[in-house]
Amino acid sequence: MNIPVQITYRDFDHTDALDAFVQRHVDKLEAIGGSVTSCRVALEAPHRHKSHGRHYRVRIDISVPGATLLVDRSPNERHQGEDAYSAIDDAFDHASRMLTEHARRRRDLHR
Repeated sequence: MNIPVQITYRDFDHTDALDAFVQRHVDKLEAIGGSVTSCRVALEAPHRHKSHGRHYRVRIDISVPGATLLVDRSPNERHQGEDAYSAIDDAFDHASRMLTEHARRRRDLHR
């Protein structure tokens, strides 16, 4: 089953390469928790830093039965998110941990 994915770009141009990169990460989420019903991803380049270039913000809304898991990874002063691909990796790593924890809690609840 393919999880429906909606990708939104804000303040920078859409690329097919980024779409494919996000889709690969979403496919991995499906392997972790097969109960994902939809996924919305917002990629944003909110501002330019004078000395460090552009930073990227990634927001992921994952719908699972009975809940919506939200990941919001914003750039910070430690130079995270300077590359769109690394910002996406970081956000989806966090989403994977959240989805794993959510699945564990549901299993424990139904025992």
